[in-house]
Amino acid sequence: MSLEEEIKQDKFRSEYQKAAINLLYTGNWLYSINAAFLKTYQITPEQFNVLRILRGSHPQSLMLMEISSRMLDKNSNCTRLVEKLKQKGLLLREISDASRRQVDISITEKGLSLLSKIDAEGPAWIKTMKSITRLEAQELNRILDKLRS
Repeated sequence: MSLEEEIKQDKFRSEYQKAAINLLYTGNWLYSINAAFLKTYQITPEQFNVLRILRGSHPQSLMLMEISSRMLDKNSNCTRLVEKLKQKGLLLREISDASRRQVDISITEKGLSLLSKIDAEGPAWIKTMKSITRLEAQELNRILDKLRS
């Protein structure tokens, strides 16, 4: 369905405005699909992002600032996310042996297991991308990277 049909707006000031609105709308659409999928695992997309970051550094732990800098949503409250995941037993938060002011955060086996289950099913938002070809995905990535540069 076209953007015009989705938001019931026929005219835009320019193709640039339409493209920006289309990006925002599509990003929110993908987020909603992802959130609904991850809800079945009792985690949010932001918590999933923290777990993915920690899996990527596993077995090495990361500091909160490192996790925060790698987050997809830079406005996420990383401290709160880490605490929620700790309560669920999906990560560990330990005071560093090297410095008492440093807190090391690492993923647990339970966290790795959860990510394996999610990977096996294939996140729903990735499945939605199958409506475009690999070549179209490459071109979309190129354009989005150019937009941010």
